[in-house]
Amino acid sequence: MASEYQCRRIELVSSTREQIEHRGFSILPSMFSKDQAEALCRDLENSELKRTKAGIRHALQHETIRNLAGDKRLLNIAREMLGHEAFPFRATLFDKSPQANWLVVWHQDTALPFRQRHDAPGWGPWSVKGGIAYAHAPAKALSKVLAIRVHLDNSNAENGPLRVLPRTHMKGILSDDAIEHFVRQKPAVDCLVPQGESWQ
Repeated sequence: MASEYQCRRIELVSSTREQIEHRGFSILPSMFSKDQAEALCRDLENSELKRTKAGIRHALQHETIRNLAGDKRLLNIAREMLGHEAFPFRATLFDKSPQANWLVVWHQDTALPFRQRHDAPGWGPWSVKGGIAYAHAPAKALSKVLAIRVHLDNSNAENGPLRVLPRTHMKGILSDDAIEHFVRQKPAVDCLVPQGESWQ
């Protein structure tokens, strides 16, 4: 017999798996409280990590971010989707505002970080971001990666939410022309996520 809490978690993860497999994304409510989100913001404001135009790359160096990435609630989601060996390997803070922002065209995130460059079939081209080597990965490797976004502020229709094209995750790695085709053919979904909720 499972406790009420365990049952709720299992139902939530099951629903998340179905949504991700069908649509390519899911939004989980009430993952973190407003107080937790605001405490994390305060820690980041005092961080000495080097910022780019509007954020911090390789944010796992920050203890608070490392603790967040290792939170059991997030790990349980990742391991349910990817297997029990899933672990956090990269974190990026996006801190966009009217004063620090940039235009992002429709794209797929296909570059993964490495400790050092190691040429292998299907990987590349290579680049360096913040002193770390990155390679564009083949579809098989990308299928073993789950991105989880924790929103520290409300993401609404007025402040530039993430936009996705549902079910394109099943199409493999797309060329620019193929992406433009799907942009014309598929209605986009704005991911409106309140503070403290999670998107994956």
